[in-house]
Order: sequence, then C-alpha cells, then structure tokens
Amino acid sequence: MLDHLGVQCADTAASAAFYDKVLEPLGAVRIKEYGPVIGYGVPPEPDFWISPLVPADAGFRENHIAFRTDTRAAVDAFFAAAVEAGAEVLHEPREWPEYHPGYYGAFVRDPDGNNVEAVCHRPE
Repeated sequence: MLDHLGVQCADTAASAAFYDKVLEPLGAVRIKEYGPVIGYGVPPEPDFWISPLVPADAGFRENHIAFRTDTRAAVDAFFAAAVEAGAEVLHEPREWPEYHPGYYGAFVRDPDGNNVEAVCHRPE
C-alpha cells in the first residue's frame, strides 16, 4: 500500500547526518538527492525522503504520503475521486521521467494540507 513517505526537517543537514548513521545498520543508504531533498532506502529506489521545512518559519510540517498501485487507471481513479472530494490539485496524473522511466503519479492535498500521491511504477 505505501510506496514512500517524506518528512520536512528544520535542519536538513543535521537530519541527513542523523539518518546517514541510523539507517545504515538497517541496510538503507542515501540513494537520490534533488538539491536539499534526500531519498533513503534499500537500493535500488528510495522510500523515505527528507526535505527542508517550507516555509522555514511555518509551524505546520507538510508530510508526503505516496500510495502504490499496479495500474495507471487506478492513479487516474484516485485523482478523480480526490478532485470530487474537494482536494486541492498539486499535479494532475502524468509521467515523471525525472524520478525514473515509467513513473506515473498524481498529487493532491488532503484536508490537513498534506501532499498525498498515488503512483504506478509500471510503464503503459
């Protein structure tokens, strides 16, 4: 059900140093970095991400939760249901080749402001 999870950190460098050490005994390492956003996991793909707190002075920390599905049709259905439920659209369903070939996802905000995604890793 869960594909990956992302949390915001007040001090990304300190959090990265922490997770570099504590995840190593679990077999997890840094796998990808997009600027200050760091993805950890057991290779080949990350499933835990840390990123800077945005905006830096906000009290709310947006979480990112991604749900995995086996079909692109299910991603589309998730997106349609979220829009019908009144969710704010972050990104309509599409391929995200910068993540990896075949990555197909849609992103919305839940009622608490969290970034919720449905993703399919299979090419069409």
